[in-house]
Amino acid sequence: MSNNIRVARRQERDVLKGLVAGLVGGLVASWTMNGFQALTTKLAKDMKSAQGGKKSQSSGEKKEGDDATVKAAQAISEGVFDHKLTKSEKQMAGPAVHYAFGTATGGFYGALAEVAPVVGVGAGLPFGAVFWLVADEAAVPALGLSKPPTEVPLSTHAYALASHFVYGLTTDLVRRAVRSAL
Repeated sequence: MSNNIRVARRQERDVLKGLVAGLVGGLVASWTMNGFQALTTKLAKDMKSAQGGKKSQSSGEKKEGDDATVKAAQAISEGVFDHKLTKSEKQMAGPAVHYAFGTATGGFYGALAEVAPVVGVGAGLPFGAVFWLVADEAAVPALGLSKPPTEVPLSTHAYALASHFVYGLTTDLVRRAVRSAL
């Protein structure tokens, strides 16, 4: 490849545009991931009811206490503002943390894809898997926001991985569309 082509390709890369495209992708993907989780939870409940079983929580639902996003929001609120969240504040703060984290992670992915285009290989599925592994399987338990992975049923891990595949694929598709429009 000639030097002129290399320089032109380098000039086409724009980390700020990649960041913006990734932020949009991450936001849309967080919403899509929530929809996927709501749908799979409903389907699991419907299947359990159709089989004559009592309604129970699916593998994707939290069985005890607040979920990790609510626990993170509570920790931030108490640590930064010295304020314990009320029940109604938790209902807003949990999704806010989910969307903020998903959006920021998408932005990071978009910027990184500009610097190292190989990151985008696999239409975001490897990104989703890595995000699941780093966040759900390592960071969240390490911060005490969930049980250790060894204490969680395999079905819950599979559900979370599938959710992150949806997140990664959506982030990448939206990022590419937005990036091509910028």
